[in-house]
Amino acid sequence: MLIQSVAALMARELDTLAREVEAYPDEAAIWTVHPDAPNSGGVLARHLCGNLRHFVGAVLGATGYQRDREAEFRAPHASRAELLAEISRTRAAVAATLAGLAPARLAEPYPQALAGHRFTTGDFLLHLAIHLAYHLGQVDYHRRLTAGGGTAKAMAIPELASATPE
Repeated sequence: MLIQSVAALMARELDTLAREVEAYPDEAAIWTVHPDAPNSGGVLARHLCGNLRHFVGAVLGATGYQRDREAEFRAPHASRAELLAEISRTRAAVAATLAGLAPARLAEPYPQALAGHRFTTGDFLLHLAIHLAYHLGQVDYHRRLTAGGGTAKAMAIPELASATPE
């Protein structure tokens, strides 16, 4: 059940990330750097995709994705369409990997040590989901700060794995 819940949460948050990117009034706003928000929405979107495609897709799903973390923060601006395509590829890689992950794998060590520490795959998947939500909040804040208000329908309760209509 935990794998399905994490998969649904990551899918929900990636769908919201796409809605956030779509909600910017123009492509320039996606890449605007504000003094109170050191990373643009575009940089954060690229970072989230690279993070999940590496730690879920490549490490757990053997997708072959090669991460360039430095480029996530420094590469030239991509178009809105390119960002949305990357979010879509990320969503597909995460969904496929988590769908094929055996529940017993959650208690096993995650294949990579990070920051000199080892942890279970389940703990690290929860960390990745929280990391995604944390930066998604920053994207929402950036969009509102640089481009005005409005909601991108974040954190939709009906998109939880166990949600059923009353």
